[in-house]
This record gives sequence, C-alpha cells and structure tokens, in this order.
Amino acid sequence: MKVFELWPSIAEIAEQVQSGATTATEQVEKALTAIEAATDYNTVLATTSERARSRAAEIDSLVKDGKEVGRFAGVPFIAKDNYLAFGAPTTAASHILENFEAPYQATAIEKLEAEGAILVAKSNLDSFAHGSSTENSAFGPSKNPHDITRVPGGSSGGSAAAVALGLTPFALGTDTGGSIRLPASYCGVIGYKPTYGLVSRYGVVAMASSTDVLGPFANTIVDTALVLDALAGRDPFDGTTIERQATYEITHSSLKGKKVGLVKEFFGEGLDAEVRTVIDAKIAAAKAAGAEVIEVSIPSISLALAVYYVLVPAEVSSNLSRYDGQRYGLSAPTAKDLNESYELAREEGFEAENKRRILIGTYVLSSGYYDAYYKKAQTVRTKLINEFNAVFKNVDFLIGPTAPSTAFKLGENVDDPLAMYLVDIMTVSANLTGIPSVSVPAGFAGNLPVGIQLMAPQTKDAELLELAAGFEGLPS
Repeated sequence: MKVFELWPSIAEIAEQVQSGATTATEQVEKALTAIEAATDYNTVLATTSERARSRAAEIDSLVKDGKEVGRFAGVPFIAKDNYLAFGAPTTAASHILENFEAPYQATAIEKLEAEGAILVAKSNLDSFAHGSSTENSAFGPSKNPHDITRVPGGSSGGSAAAVALGLTPFALGTDTGGSIRLPASYCGVIGYKPTYGLVSRYGVVAMASSTDVLGPFANTIVDTALVLDALAGRDPFDGTTIERQATYEITHSSLKGKKVGLVKEFFGEGLDAEVRTVIDAKIAAAKAAGAEVIEVSIPSISLALAVYYVLVPAEVSSNLSRYDGQRYGLSAPTAKDLNESYELAREEGFEAENKRRILIGTYVLSSGYYDAYYKKAQTVRTKLINEFNAVFKNVDFLIGPTAPSTAFKLGENVDDPLAMYLVDIMTVSANLTGIPSVSVPAGFAGNLPVGIQLMAPQTKDAELLELAAGFEGLPS
C-alpha cells in the first residue's frame, strides 16, 4: 500500500540532515519521487518542486557552514490545498480559485519553515473543505491507500492518504467537523484536532470560523506531538488564538490510573459490528494496561449532527460570499451586468456541495427562520458544551469510535447528502465544544483500518497526546 516504506521519525531525519548523513535535497527528491509514483491515488493537486528544491539547497548550505537549522531540518511535508503557500496555486480544490496565487503564507507554513521543514506539495480535498470523502473536489476524488475503490475520507483526504502512502513523514489538514480525524481513521494514520484556537488559522481558507481548526497527520504520536509543538501558540494575525502549554512533545505514555469515559451514545444503533469489535478489543487492552474505563452519557450528542448542519452552513454562506468574481478568483468577462457577473462566476466556480451549503446557510439565517433554526441550534450547542463540562468533572478523557464504519466505496454516498453527513456523527461534537480530539489506529475490520477517538477538556492537548501515545502502544 505504501509507495515507500515508512519514513524515519521527524527527529531522526532532521538529525541526519544536520549531521550531514543525508541532505535536505535528498529528502525532497525522495518525497517528489514518491508523489510522482502515487498519481493513481490523486492525493496531490500540485507540487512546489521548484521552491522546495531551492529551500533544500539553502538548508544544505547552512548545514555545511555549521549552522543550526531547526527541529525539522530538511523534513518534507504536504499541506492541504486550503493553506496559503508559495510555490503552487491555492485552489481549495475549487474552480473559483483554480489559478489563485497566494500573496502571503499561512502562519502554520511559516512556523514550520522557520524550523527547517520544506513544503513539497498541496493535497487534494473536498472543495472548500465541504465533504467527508474528498469526492467533492473539482479535480476528482482521492483514493484510499488500502483499497483504491474506496474513499480516503474528507475533507482532508489527500493529506491523510499521502501520509498512509509514505509520500512525506507528515501532512497538514483542517478539521471543521471531523475532517482530520475521519480520514485518519479511514487511512490508518494518526489525525490530531487541537483545542479551538491553539493553532493559528491565519492564511487558511475559511469554512466555518467558529469550528475550524488546523492539525497534523503522522504515523506516530511522537511526530504528531512534535508538529503540534511547532504550530501551537498565539498569533497577532489571529485574534482567536490562545496561550499554549509549555510543551507538547511526549514525555511519557503510561495508561495506568487514567480515568477514561466511554461515551454511551457512540455505541448505539448505526455502529458497524466489526468496528465495534475492534474498538472493544482496544478498550479491553487499555483496561489491562491500567486505565480505568467507565461508561458515561452525554444526551445531547444525539443532536450534535443536526446542530452542526445548521450552524456550519450558516457560517459557510457568510464566508463564501467574498467569492463573487470581482476581486480575485474566477470571473465572468462575458457577463452583461454586475448581477450576471456574480451569478456566472459562482455558478461555474462552486461545486454542488458548496452551493447546497450556501443555500442551507442562507435559509437558516433568513428572516422568519433565524429564531427557529439558527438561534435554537446555538442554544443546543451551549447545552452540549455544558454536558461535556459536567462529564469532564468525573473523568479525565473520553473515548469512542472515530467513525461508525470503515471507508465506504467511491460513489456510494455521492447522490445521498444525508448519508454523507451521517459519517461525521462521531466527530462533530468535539468541534462544537472546542475540545481537542485525536484518531489513533485501533486495528482492522477486514482489510480496512479502524480508528479510535480520544477526547480531552479544552487546553489539555499535552495530556491527550500522552494518553494517545499509551493507546498507540497497545496490541490490536
């Protein structure tokens, strides 16, 4: 399934580059070769090969001069194509931004480059991150590394598949309702959704501003934690960012004495029997390793998906209003007047799912429906937050499946939006409440990966990563 064998750890690659055992140029060429060999999976929309090679040469020159480069010296990575970055267009997998060249880079990209990392490609996604399968991309779907007839998940499916295939040691995604954790589960890698505001969103194409977060994919929790450590913290360009903890790097991973709440609502009707068997086995192994696992109930979780698909489309309709064909992006030069220019640019530039969410969002915000839908959904969101806070007084962490099933077939849910929305049922509550959450590989159902989802209270990301490291080491 992997184009190449797993990469060494980030720390190992950086140490080898810094010591002269390898070069940044060699690492970049290795990644670009792997990307070229994996074109059948459609994980990458464009490479930044020219800029990547130039940056690699600069790093090699610094190393040759005996200078320290950083914790990511010469380590290649891939970013979802809604991160503004130099070296390739930032399309958000849409026609409306097909030729858009970023005038500046996202804070996340800048932070990683400051540590010596090298962006080598932009990955495929559901257009504007609207979807759960990467089938809504204007440039065709990505494919699951474990079964090319199945989806890799979405909306960050390209990044998850890239890491699973071994194209780079890590990749970046965004998570608005599960868009990092779901593809991580489907592709058998680690996907981390931080506390809301821990990582700056500056320079990333907005979907829903109150739930969007940025996070990494990797093959180990140690690498995941290292990337988060580089990304976390306040940013003067993003007023929603929060203070970070001292470090996110893993110091220990014992499960002994950890009090973990098994969310009752995640184990009801709709959970695939094979997935449940895998999750139950992992929980049993955690108990044997010393974790205390008790059942808890969060009643409003049953309403979380409905709340999400009221609030998020409302924010989508607002955020996408800036794409009007006038200031940047696709325009309509044949339009007879301004209104026709708007209509043609948005008709040709947006995918069907983009339009569906704009219409839903405009509807729930319109006069006569705001109180009935949007205001009521916000009230339930507050209730959900209060229920999570109450449960976290009795347990340190929460656990459940990441997804109700393994990866579905390409095309299976394309014509059924409700079925597509339901695959997010396990993940959306973490976004609505702003808590950190991670999907860790738990095993296989048949030949397809299953992820287990771990959650913690807001700002307890370091503790969650240590818990995840403990689960990572358990037998499947």
